[in-house]
Amino acid sequence: MQSWDTAFPHLLSKLHELEFDYNDGEGVDFEPYDAFLPAEDTGRWFKAWTGNREADGSRFRIFGQDGSGGYAAIWCVSPAKALLEQPIVFLGSEGERGVIADNFAEYLWLLAGGLGPYEAIAYPGLDREPDASFTEFARDHADAASLTPAQVLAKANAAHPDFSAWIEEQCR
Repeated sequence: MQSWDTAFPHLLSKLHELEFDYNDGEGVDFEPYDAFLPAEDTGRWFKAWTGNREADGSRFRIFGQDGSGGYAAIWCVSPAKALLEQPIVFLGSEGERGVIADNFAEYLWLLAGGLGPYEAIAYPGLDREPDASFTEFARDHADAASLTPAQVLAKANAAHPDFSAWIEEQCR
């Protein structure tokens, strides 16, 4: 089975130092990790999640979860791109899934707009007040221009329309 370094890139570590406030269900349902889920755990989970013993979870670097156990991950789909330039996806505990940002910089703007990985998939049209701490972080660290959550999601889905079909192919 494949193995990889579980250490986060510096910016992802810094992001996870911020508070992801659940706010009694009115905030972001996200539990950030301190390191990527190990390759072996990711592989076992992906096989179980898809119901496919042959499925390969090596394209995912899982970096957090929602309260029900759905995972947020970097989807390593382009070998030519650096890790934080890869798309960010959400794979829910009940089979929900989708690309939520085209890259880490745009993911920062999703968070700044008040949506976490779960909310981006479950409630993509949800209009929330911007989060001040995530907005400041995005301004300081995102190389992408300011985007609304709707713009982040539209851009991500336009760039990666094949994600759901690829997942379907993995499922049994």
